Amino acid sequence: MRKSTWTDGRQIYTRATQLPQLLQKRVVVLDGAMGTMIQRLRLSEAQYRGSRFEHWGHDLKGNNDLLSLTQAQLIRDIHDSYLDAGADIIETNTFGATRIAQQDYAMAELADEMNRASAKLALDSARSRSTAERPRFVAGAIGPTPRTASISPDVNDPGARNVDFEQLRSAYFEQVRALGEGGVDLFLVETIFDTLNAKAALFAIDEWFEASGERLPLIISGTVTDASGRILSGQTVPAFWASVRHARPLAVGLNCALGAALMRPYLQELARVADDTYISCYPNAGLPNPMSDTGFDETPEVTSRLLHEFAAEGLVNLVGGCCGTTPEHIAAIDRAVRDQPPRALARPGVFYAASQ
Repeated sequence: MRKSTWTDGRQIYTRATQLPQLLQKRVVVLDGAMGTMIQRLRLSEAQYRGSRFEHWGHDLKGNNDLLSLTQAQLIRDIHDSYLDAGADIIETNTFGATRIAQQDYAMAELADEMNRASAKLALDSARSRSTAERPRFVAGAIGPTPRTASISPDVNDPGARNVDFEQLRSAYFEQVRALGEGGVDLFLVETIFDTLNAKAALFAIDEWFEASGERLPLIISGTVTDASGRILSGQTVPAFWASVRHARPLAVGLNCALGAALMRPYLQELARVADDTYISCYPNAGLPNPMSDTGFDETPEVTSRLLHEFAAEGLVNLVGGCCGTTPEHIAAIDRAVRDQPPRALARPGVFYAASQ
């Protein structure tokens, strides 16, 4: 069994096998935005650096993943606040913790350490609040990287690329291995704007599954960027699902870019085609609003009302928040969906679970 187990005196549970069971019983709640909470702290360059990187030769402000090393208590406090608000799942602070993303700060060699430190912080937080009756889970967050395999970075050269599949696969494998060995309960490949990048991440996850002998649940979340109904690399929502369903995710869904109101038709479309898979949704808190405390215009009441409507419509199994959402949003979402039944699967699929 995985190391992360507990007993209620009758039987021993593995955390990874508990999540699919929980999704059958009720709507599960994911945490909110890590970046928004960090932004609220208004940290200085010196705070990002900490004593360890005081003399680093590049600016480090904005490298949120680094804070797991330099400001660990602040990251732990954010995790705690989301769990106290009612989140069942918290994400590791690893959205940009690949060596490809960390190259922007000359910190590629620290990617492995960042992932392991972030996994420990999230796990310590989740375990401190978990019980047999109310388990809490940690998702290893895997972001898209700032480089895309499908789109040219040069408008004058459509064939140009600044990354290839093998570079992505290698970077993702390093991240997945660190998160997996760090003890996360599941993987979350999120904010997908390029399906080819996502395929590299999914390949790396499967590669680690084979190497480790473990099978953890997997959630895949794409991003519809505008009213075209497509992700940035061109796929419609059904085409995106067709491209990733081979990975047999526990859940597939949408996050970021749009608020819940604008996300609704694309979520409905996904729920129609992915009838053998649970559906997740964690939208932004509406549209950007620089006058707001969170940088977005939706209050917790508005976001939670919209997600309540999604649940009442039978669209979702897993809900949370992306950019602009806070513990206050998550607490309101938790209350809003608490009494709603989860979306039923038309054709229950086969999901990855931890090895026994």
